[in-house]
Amino acid sequence: MDTVLVLAHTESDGSLGGAAREVLGLARTLGSGGGFVVGLMGERLDAGAAEAAGSGASRVLGIADAALGVPRYGTDAAAAAALCEAAGASVVLAAGTSRFMRCLPGVAQRLGGRVDTHVTGVSEAGGVWTVNRWYYRQRMEATLQRTHRPWVLLVDPGSQPAWRGEPAEARVEPVPVELAEGRTRTAVQGLRDVEGGAQTIRPDAELLFVTGAGWTKPQADGQAHVAEAEQLILRFLELTRASLGSSKSLVDLGGEGQAVLSFLSHLNQIGQTGSTPRHAKGLATCCHGEEPHTVGWRFITERRAISLDANCGWARGKADVLYVADAFAVIRKVNELLLEKG
Repeated sequence: MDTVLVLAHTESDGSLGGAAREVLGLARTLGSGGGFVVGLMGERLDAGAAEAAGSGASRVLGIADAALGVPRYGTDAAAAAALCEAAGASVVLAAGTSRFMRCLPGVAQRLGGRVDTHVTGVSEAGGVWTVNRWYYRQRMEATLQRTHRPWVLLVDPGSQPAWRGEPAEARVEPVPVELAEGRTRTAVQGLRDVEGGAQTIRPDAELLFVTGAGWTKPQADGQAHVAEAEQLILRFLELTRASLGSSKSLVDLGGEGQAVLSFLSHLNQIGQTGSTPRHAKGLATCCHGEEPHTVGWRFITERRAISLDANCGWARGKADVLYVADAFAVIRKVNELLLEKG
């Protein structure tokens, strides 16, 4: 029987992030028989340990150290390897955060194990583990099995329901590890906010708001209204706390010398040549809705779109609801209604 370890790094307040709670929820659904162990690492562990205990973990292991308060390969890899060894883990489940994607492949190498990333599904039956993984911009799905152990699985954030149970009293078993000597050569100077003060990418947001090139095109009066478009979009993001995505055509306009939305970059780009976000709801505006763009919506649960073209790609079965309307007028009215509701 495999020993399952849920490996997680805590946030600055000692709690578990949304991606870590998703992996906890996944571990609870697996029929591993003997339950699972949780291994925590971070500067503080108190709130995260309580959440882990409430999820039904049989043991909670922990490494609390100031050196783990920031992401750093040397300290993160040493702590993660120590937790895996202390748990005697044969299968390790962890969230595919940037922090773990950076260090856990190296940890698997240290342990003589194997690693798979971008996992979107895990099942276990009769001691046989099966995982689902996406390839080629998440357009092809593969089903994998391995007999080699330990097996480290990095689960894509947003692909699993998060554990939301009540915390419980936890007894954390401390795991000794040397983190100081030779492991802290990389110095973290601090965090820098988004340039311009406008945060547009929010992976944990419920709503994904996507802009297309139509926002910068001439409107009914024959003139482009890029400045007004920026104000409407930023106001909508501020009021809804939505995450902002963009089509490739709009992002590329800047390289063609045309007027663009100043706060957009290729980091906002979704689709075949961009990211594949996971949000509960998505609202596309002034987008054509063709396959290269909508492939980025593969994991959006509820899709809606606003377009003046009733025959665009969104109308051909790609959107749950299509509003045939002027996006400027719709978003302006929505902003007014949101302000009225406070």
